[in-house]
Amino acid sequence: MHNAECTMQNVQSVRTLLLATTNRGKLREIRAILSGLPFQLVTLADWPDVAAPEETGATFEENARIKALHYATATHQLTVADDSGLEIDALSGAPGIESARWGGAGVSYAQKFALIYDALRAKGSPDSPARFVCALALAHDGRILFETRGTVEGRIAREPKGDGGFGYDPIFYYPPLDRTLAEVDDEKGEVSHRGAAFRKVREYLEERQA
Repeated sequence: MHNAECTMQNVQSVRTLLLATTNRGKLREIRAILSGLPFQLVTLADWPDVAAPEETGATFEENARIKALHYATATHQLTVADDSGLEIDALSGAPGIESARWGGAGVSYAQKFALIYDALRAKGSPDSPARFVCALALAHDGRILFETRGTVEGRIAREPKGDGGFGYDPIFYYPPLDRTLAEVDDEKGEVSHRGAAFRKVREYLEERQA
């Protein structure tokens, strides 16, 4: 049997999809995008004894693969994992893959914002162009079945605005809607990096369930 046929057969035989994240904000967004798929959506809370892998990749894509393969192997489930973050042009792409860890352990997002604004003022670029990136990998049975990437372009807001979303959303200004992503609310899934990436994995799964 050809590899493509094996892949399709494997996906069709698995009716559970593990969302490999513990981030409640991410889970809320992902569940909304994948709602209606013929899969039971489960989370890492169902496997509390499985330790997180060390994210040693140099890119979002490498870290997404590491996580997807690790959790798929540990749980024997069809698994989707993402690695995402904020790239700021004036900071040479930082915080990038270090977005969640920017500033060190235990640093709040308010503190991360302050560090970013301080760095941007030092560069003379307080409203630097920036983008959110989401790299996504789908794995099962020790193999990557599908990979994709979603991005959204914008710039750093002059000050944090909005109390929706999570993470860096309050400082990411999205020009087409003249708002930060923390002010977008229900429209976020339609324009965000994560929305773009997970719509592609939804299409992939729908095609192989037809």
